[in-house]
Amino acid sequence: MIKRHALPRTFLSIALVVSLSATYAQTGKTKVVLYKDRLAAQFDTVKCVKNVVKINPLLFFRGEIPIYYERALSPRLSLEVGIGVTLRDYLALSFNSNDADDFGAGTEIIPELSFHIGGRYYLVDDLEPQGTYLQADFSHLQYTKDIRTKAPNGALTDSTLRDQRIYNDIRLYFGYQMLSSNSNWLFDLYTGLGLRDQFNTVVQETVDFTTDPNSYAYTVTEDSKLVPVVFLGVKVGMGF
Repeated sequence: MIKRHALPRTFLSIALVVSLSATYAQTGKTKVVLYKDRLAAQFDTVKCVKNVVKINPLLFFRGEIPIYYERALSPRLSLEVGIGVTLRDYLALSFNSNDADDFGAGTEIIPELSFHIGGRYYLVDDLEPQGTYLQADFSHLQYTKDIRTKAPNGALTDSTLRDQRIYNDIRLYFGYQMLSSNSNWLFDLYTGLGLRDQFNTVVQETVDFTTDPNSYAYTVTEDSKLVPVVFLGVKVGMGF
């Protein structure tokens, strides 16, 4: 028979054994949550910025008005696509192998679609698409205009000639994208190199002032070539 004064010690011993057993069992089931797993879990939250809409104001002077959309696929990988319209090119940049429009009256700009698609790899892990990155990109640009010819007295005729530049680029960018600390606005600064496959249809006008009336002549030449190109720009946008 267990004495009455020994009961408390018996219950205390049983409680101690149960507590130690539970502690051992819990210790055996402890899991180590890796940094990559925590990052992936946080990346899947609703509040995390994974979509970005951007514009590139500097390209407006090049006759292109694109809108870009970037979608983060993981803490390091994202996909960026862009679509826009090309109009008149106001800048003659020899290192990009194109020339500015040099026709005025009688020139009709034909809007054309442009598009870009690229894969971006961020060099640092982040919950949101920001930081230093490398990007491979394919771009298609097309500049088209119809040029009305001139009569000997200088008046414009109804006859037109098609002047066109078609560019297909493979580009490699190095850049830095940063979200604002107190909002979802961001900027994206980049530079890069590319290889351009270009097809040009060039209309040239010459005037012979020695004749009366003056004589206007037009030549249309076509050429196709591969040329290197250099890029430098900045995009601004909003993440959500």
